[in-house]
Amino acid sequence: MKRRQLLKWSAAAACGPLVGRGEGAGPGVTFFLASDTHYHALEESPGEMDPRSAAVNGRLVDQMNRLPGTEIPAEAGGGVVPEPAGVIHGGDIIDSGDKNGAKYVAMQATELAAFVRDWGTDGKDGKLKWPCREVHGNHDGPQGVGAMMELLADRNQQRSGLAAVSANGLHCAWDWGGVHFLNLGIVVGQTGGVARRRRYAPMESLAFLVEQLAAVPVEKPLVITHHVDMMRYAAEVEEKKVLTHEWDYADVRSYWEAIRGRRVAAVLYGHTHGRNVFRWDGGSRPAAEGSAAVPVFNADNSAHFKDKRQALTMVTVDGTGTTFREFATVDAWETGVWTPQVWRFPVKAG
Repeated sequence: MKRRQLLKWSAAAACGPLVGRGEGAGPGVTFFLASDTHYHALEESPGEMDPRSAAVNGRLVDQMNRLPGTEIPAEAGGGVVPEPAGVIHGGDIIDSGDKNGAKYVAMQATELAAFVRDWGTDGKDGKLKWPCREVHGNHDGPQGVGAMMELLADRNQQRSGLAAVSANGLHCAWDWGGVHFLNLGIVVGQTGGVARRRRYAPMESLAFLVEQLAAVPVEKPLVITHHVDMMRYAAEVEEKKVLTHEWDYADVRSYWEAIRGRRVAAVLYGHTHGRNVFRWDGGSRPAAEGSAAVPVFNADNSAHFKDKRQALTMVTVDGTGTTFREFATVDAWETGVWTPQVWRFPVKAG
């Protein structure tokens, strides 16, 4: 069922937030995933936040802060949500980072300041109660330059508990609960031997991924986050059309070759402003159900100022596999309900 149908079906439960935890044996981790917050300043007054954007983003953080310890309904799997290890942001943090000119530079400064106030870095310096880790999206800086990129590199230097940070400061890796996490920016690339221009600059994310995989035991579960969806761009196209695509198909192919055969517990991304859950085997269509391909969760927008329908995701990786659950709103986080569905994937290498 589509998310909007599910929300309509469960509207009777909208009296307040209902949440829960992933279940399973053995060591593991639960964390939240949000994406596409699009912090937006007023164009006519760049030093001020758009009231719609400030409000919906503030309420999103409030919702996440209230989740632990509350009940989740049976139709969404039941249980009680645990304290998360942290929150991953899937990109498009701000709205104006892809635009040039003095007005937009001022807007970016306002948007970034609002993001930092809400999200902080380590759970102690902002409204959010837990550490956060973010990737950049096309609205943050499609060519890997600008105020958002400078802030991201600075934040990665400030964070405690990281296992590695890329030389350019934009990508990072860390462990939560025996799971190795990789934040790889807007897209994963650039593969060697293909020198053509890319629509979005990969900023050496493929090299960082390969370096990390060489240092991590093959049996260790991996969670990988980037902003753009890869399956849509997996098929080869004529070279003159490549630049119209957000992700070069040669880079998609190299990304798949790097992770195939590893224990990838989840690939996470945002960008599309809609939820999609599937397995991926490197092709341009979802892999067969039950296959050894990679579990993928495409997160919906979490706080876009032009939309009242938003969602955030709770992810659990444990000894039984990966569990995704979605908490959503139809009124810009005035209220929220659990989507009455659970997505569970055994973690396989193949």
